[in-house]
Amino acid sequence: MANVNDNERESVSQKKRIAAWLNDGKTLTQMEALYKFGCFRLASRINDLRNDGMNIKTEKITLSNGKIVAQYRKLDTAL
Repeated sequence: MANVNDNERESVSQKKRIAAWLNDGKTLTQMEALYKFGCFRLASRINDLRNDGMNIKTEKITLSNGKIVAQYRKLDTAL
């Protein structure tokens, strides 16, 4: 049986919206992605974008409640 992603269209749509967000120079955490784009699997979308050639940096940040989370941002590739 083939592995079928019933949410493939939603994943593509989320990927496009996340790419546009990062291209605007903004950063993104998992909670922000959930609220802004309904994306439960931000790391997967980031991986998809990296596979498409987008240069994205992952930084660990500490939130006001002491939790450490990943924050993503696009690196400027211009010299």
